[in-house]
Amino acid sequence: MNVADRTAFDTRVSHPLDPLSGAEIETAAKLVARHMGGDDLRFETIELKEPAKAAVRAFGQGGARPRREARVNVFRPGSIGVWRFVVALSDGAIAKEEHLPEACPMIMLEEFMLIEDTVKAHPDFIAACARRGIEDMDLVCVDPWSAGNFDVDGEEGKHLAHTFCWVRMRPDDNLYAHPIEGLNPVVDIKAMEVVRVDDYGAVPVPEMEVNYDAQFIDETREDLRPIDVIQPDGVTFTMEGRTIKWHDWSILIGFNGREGLTLHDIRYAGRPILYRASIAEMVVPYGSPDSQHARKNVFDIGEYGLGKLANSLELGCDCLGVIHYLDAEISGIEGKAETIRNAICIHEEDTGILWKHWDFRTDKTEVRRGRRLVISSISTVGNYEYASYWYFYLDGKIEFEMKATGIINTVGKTPETDMRFGTEVAPGVIGQIHQHLFVARLDLAVDGDETRVVECNTRALPMGPDNPYGNAFYVEETPLTTECGRKIAPETQRYWKFASAGTTNYMGKPTAYKLEPTHAVTPFNHPDGPSGQRMPFIYNHLWLTEYHADERFPAGDFMNHSDGSEGVHKAAERGNSIDGKDVVAWHVFGLHHNVRLEDFPVQPVISTGFMLMPNGFFDGNPCLDLPPERNAASCCAAG
Repeated sequence: MNVADRTAFDTRVSHPLDPLSGAEIETAAKLVARHMGGDDLRFETIELKEPAKAAVRAFGQGGARPRREARVNVFRPGSIGVWRFVVALSDGAIAKEEHLPEACPMIMLEEFMLIEDTVKAHPDFIAACARRGIEDMDLVCVDPWSAGNFDVDGEEGKHLAHTFCWVRMRPDDNLYAHPIEGLNPVVDIKAMEVVRVDDYGAVPVPEMEVNYDAQFIDETREDLRPIDVIQPDGVTFTMEGRTIKWHDWSILIGFNGREGLTLHDIRYAGRPILYRASIAEMVVPYGSPDSQHARKNVFDIGEYGLGKLANSLELGCDCLGVIHYLDAEISGIEGKAETIRNAICIHEEDTGILWKHWDFRTDKTEVRRGRRLVISSISTVGNYEYASYWYFYLDGKIEFEMKATGIINTVGKTPETDMRFGTEVAPGVIGQIHQHLFVARLDLAVDGDETRVVECNTRALPMGPDNPYGNAFYVEETPLTTECGRKIAPETQRYWKFASAGTTNYMGKPTAYKLEPTHAVTPFNHPDGPSGQRMPFIYNHLWLTEYHADERFPAGDFMNHSDGSEGVHKAAERGNSIDGKDVVAWHVFGLHHNVRLEDFPVQPVISTGFMLMPNGFFDGNPCLDLPPERNAASCCAAG
């Protein structure tokens, strides 16, 4: 490596946790390509290998900058297996090399259209389409779904896409209104060959157009007047590199190809709350037992990558108001850096009344308005959009919201279709019942790394001498001292408290944040089924593990054709002590989606998420210092 290469990445980084720059991505790719040899090398992942916590904290206290390292996952076309590297960007050293001969990489964006083209060129597929009256292959669309792990003969040792097909009636027509039911080609992605064309019998393709594109809408409303968000004095936040400072908050904003948006070193008034936060996995299991549809349990993060599929956001459409954007640098399949412009949107929003009281004796009113900082990113995974929003509030709350929109996955209705498992959203078009299950990985740091976790259940005293009126209830706190998984309990209003092991508030209690599982979902896949075995993390709503730097994903590192043998459930089985230790909380939440007519042809946003709320973290309301003010832009509608 020459001096020019070294300077390119050393001078662009202001913090050890900043994501890799484009120059660093390409440097890492060149180092691995030089080491491996061959022009056919393909890159699944090039991302920052985050330095040790101690090194990051020492840097924050004026210490030396930690060595910049990159994780690099590579594979070769035509053969199964992945090589994992850690490379030192400063001197070009290969710090770690590992070959996983049975691992399958993510399905890469660059492979999507190759898979479609391979299917559409296969004579068996062309013949199957002809049996359905489809002759123009230019109008046929093939979505590259992952294949799960179903022990099907002929699929062993292959990197597979189990595809689903649709056809447009004309260019730009909504393809999902016209499923080609019963036609599911299976593709070996490594060889880019059709393994077989599963044809379950030709049924008529629904031909009625159901469009959402503006060009197909004859009349649009004219009675809605604009709502403008203005900040005449500009935004309240400042950016220092990739660290944002707003109110008392300080947050470093990261990004990678798999998780997409990541947040680091989250602090309020200088006090740490979370060392790292991300949505580390999501899986979408469908409820139909039909053989081709039972394979639908896609890990949209682990098998495709939210970051790789992030949108370039548009001012005034995706983001409203006074906006600050951050670009994202990711690696393409050939190791070249690719820039997603405006991948991250940052702005402020009014949130209504923060606190208010009218003293009826003095007729005096005090009211303060709330606002929040919004950090967001939107990714398109095939037919669905997933919009990730992190909210930070004046009073110390942290909220995550996932907004799901886009287009439901559709199938065609056959005479044998069991309508218990779907909703007919247009003549002959079915939207199947399914779930969207997400996992937030929360690396806890409430006033420091040493954490104690407490499970809180509300109990009612039995009627008797201690409860003569039947009205007594209280919160029972139970320490969780070993690695474990826990479920919700709505009957006891269960929540979990993440408390500092070393800091107390002025009442002598540990400072803490609490997690209320407001969007937990009951899974309906049997854990012994082929899909249930791949996603064992969904069967608890909270997992607690001791921090290990390489335990980053709740179901393992390589999800395509995975067997469920790795992940957070295995970590929890260790049963190590987490009492006063560095703890990671994994929260499972999601959407239970029984499709409605209203979800088609494009689905209005449905939301899920969670909130972390200070619970004794402050000595009182932290927002008493907000000045009383009246919004000068507000006016009466009557004039």
